[in-house]
Amino acid sequence: MSKNCLSIFKSSIPNRKFGFRSLSTNQVIEREAKYGAHNYSPIPIAIAKGKGIYVWDVEGKKYFDFLSAYSAVNQGHCHPKIIKALHDQADILTLTSRAFYNNVLGEYEEKACKLFGFDKLLPINTGVEAGETGIKLARKWGYLVKGIPTNQAKIVFCTNNFWGRTIGAISSSTDPVATNDFGPFLPGYELVPYNDLNALEKALKDPTVCSFMVEPIQGEAGVVVPDDGYLREVRRLCTENKVLWIADEVQTGLGRKALSGGVLPASAALANDEVMTTLKPGQHGSTYGGNPLACKVAMAALDVLIEEKLSENATNMGEILRGELSKLPSEIIKTYNAWEICLKLAENGLLAKPTHGDIIRFSPPLVINESEIRECANIIKKTVESLN
Repeated sequence: MSKNCLSIFKSSIPNRKFGFRSLSTNQVIEREAKYGAHNYSPIPIAIAKGKGIYVWDVEGKKYFDFLSAYSAVNQGHCHPKIIKALHDQADILTLTSRAFYNNVLGEYEEKACKLFGFDKLLPINTGVEAGETGIKLARKWGYLVKGIPTNQAKIVFCTNNFWGRTIGAISSSTDPVATNDFGPFLPGYELVPYNDLNALEKALKDPTVCSFMVEPIQGEAGVVVPDDGYLREVRRLCTENKVLWIADEVQTGLGRKALSGGVLPASAALANDEVMTTLKPGQHGSTYGGNPLACKVAMAALDVLIEEKLSENATNMGEILRGELSKLPSEIIKTYNAWEICLKLAENGLLAKPTHGDIIRFSPPLVINESEIRECANIIKKTVESLN
């Protein structure tokens, strides 16, 4: 038997750590490359298990998860309360469609509306669907309430925005990777620089503008935080010009993204009655939106967020991490790109992902504690210093 055959045989036997038959990392990667679309460029780690702030690869190596599925796993992997809600509801009812009422959706809508201070909720599944829903609501409101002439409604976005990769989303994008060879794009979109109130004020004076859609903090652009007072002025300018403000909180809401704790797809668009009641039956919907399984999971995830004070913990742990990373020399790496640094971080037991070539986004689950965040900061420090 050759060494290659022995390697394949050994990697295919039951994995005692996880109790299932496991392929090697290379085999996992090769199979995806053969049968899957090549629309992602993953770090070459094949994850088999997650618990709390940790994940394990198929060989059993343990890592700190500092990506959290692009910030979706705020409550940590497989939080017991959320998983229990999933199991309990899955045994009873999973999907009815919106052709009928179910006994869970209304409970979820009431809980979320009271928590966030809105009149009504429209349930969907993903972040980009929520953005598309916001745009449809804004246009409908613009025609029926603001009185914009038919097919002339405009929506203002900020440069470097990111809210998904549908045609509707990339029509507002300034990222050539997202837009090249996908045109033509949707009309009725305008762009202003992020954090530029003068440009926004000028754009909103156009009477055909129905809404301004903006991320409170730009995520994919590199966690860009606006000046103090920017969002208050956004609110004032929108009110003065009778323009709806669509707050794209897919990456910033609920402490940091993820209505369902990263367990099932669940998203929502929330609005007051004046906006939401412009939609009539047949004008918008989703087969899976508002399904009882996702609703139960989302309610459990919200309970965990509140009961475990995850937003407060995020503030405290964020200050510690920022303080530790600020101790690194301001100029330390000249010859390594973000991808290479992330590979080194993985070797040292921490998973993160680069964005736009020279940015690394650190977003651990919000359940992380002080000793863990300091250990992770030390891994980052050690990794960066080893490259100097």
